[in-house]
Amino acid sequence: MNAFDFSPLFRSAIGFDRMARLVENARAAAEGPSYPPYNIEKTGEDSYVLTMAVAGFGPDDIEVTGHDNTLTVAGKAAPAAANQENGRVLYRGIAGRAFERRFVLADHIVIEGAQLEHGLLHVALKRQVPEALKPRRIEIQAARAPQRVLENPAPQAQAA
Repeated sequence: MNAFDFSPLFRSAIGFDRMARLVENARAAAEGPSYPPYNIEKTGEDSYVLTMAVAGFGPDDIEVTGHDNTLTVAGKAAPAAANQENGRVLYRGIAGRAFERRFVLADHIVIEGAQLEHGLLHVALKRQVPEALKPRRIEIQAARAPQRVLENPAPQAQAA
């Protein structure tokens, strides 16, 4: 079964068609390439780190971009390095081929930065929910006791 029919779920829901796109993207990503390998770890309440093994790539060979809730990591090996090693490499176990990996980000996830260290690319991610969308507590004020106002007060008897 390669397709899911979400139409029964959308009969009484409006605006949830994004869910179908997310499921389709997740299914397509599972069938996609597995190079380069990566880890995703939760480092705090609202922070994450994507660690990707990119041995043989330098900072100028990798491009990290974020657009419309999608993180894209692309790498292109420098052609000059490949030409220099043609005569010396007897076995190439470390892949130097170009790659592109896409990750779907949840709402309000922002890319804080990227660092390349010891052949590992670390991309820091954090959830930053805008103040307007955060739940806020509404203070309940006590009502004042109603004051009675007499429209026609009874005439007071005058003392004789």
